Amino acid sequence: MRKNEQVGGVRRFPPPQYGTTTPASKDPSLGPRGLGGTHPSRSLIARWMGKHEPAESPYGHASSTILSFMPLPARDAELVEIVNASLAEAARRAGAFLACRIGCTQCCHGAFAINALDAARLRAGMNELRTTSPSLASEIESRARAWLAEHGADFPGDRNTGILGESLQDQEKFADFANEAACPALDPATGRCDVYTWRPMTCRVFGPPVRAIGDDGQEGLGHCELCFIGATPEQVAACEMPVPHDLETELLDEIAADFETVVAFALLP
Repeated sequence: MRKNEQVGGVRRFPPPQYGTTTPASKDPSLGPRGLGGTHPSRSLIARWMGKHEPAESPYGHASSTILSFMPLPARDAELVEIVNASLAEAARRAGAFLACRIGCTQCCHGAFAINALDAARLRAGMNELRTTSPSLASEIESRARAWLAEHGADFPGDRNTGILGESLQDQEKFADFANEAACPALDPATGRCDVYTWRPMTCRVFGPPVRAIGDDGQEGLGHCELCFIGATPEQVAACEMPVPHDLETELLDEIAADFETVVAFALLP
């Protein structure tokens, strides 16, 4: 994902981390990421797991164990339905200004933070694929393991749990972390997202104009830089995609988990 830039009076930058209190920007000056700006302690993780704190293990193993104790809330389906309808309406109004289509994968490159609800949804999707399409699930897992093998050593957080660090140093490291890496959910041969139905909310709102905060702290309408080429600010504003932040916050409160991770950890069993 590209860094923020100002083009023709309209901001073009990645939308905010969906439903959180801070943008999903890699700007460390914006403070802690995620709902409430805090991450759980290792002792809290141990209580979720119902056992002692996780031992050292290969990338993704402890993380997946933790996530398995966070079932996807039933109302997540409602959240997804609302966002899908909002996207469809924004796309209808945008017409040819919206460049998003299969094979356009710029937004599928570069690591970004996902919250616990996103991770739980991805896990639910992978569990379904392991039953309905085991060969595809195995291929996705292989890409996730390869991704972690290549980038895991530089992960700015706990590599055994997959939880992103919250310190300023961790956030500064995240600004340069895996910026060119393809998402392990992306099929490189087809340009399709293999977990599209269960994709994170950041992915669902990337493209159309959404309310976001730029690196300069100013609010504006952010959209993918490949979209709305030649559009006026008025045309962009007419295609704004509303997002139900409050509902996602409620669901995050329901699962009582405010940590963040990256996609690769959530794809593994």
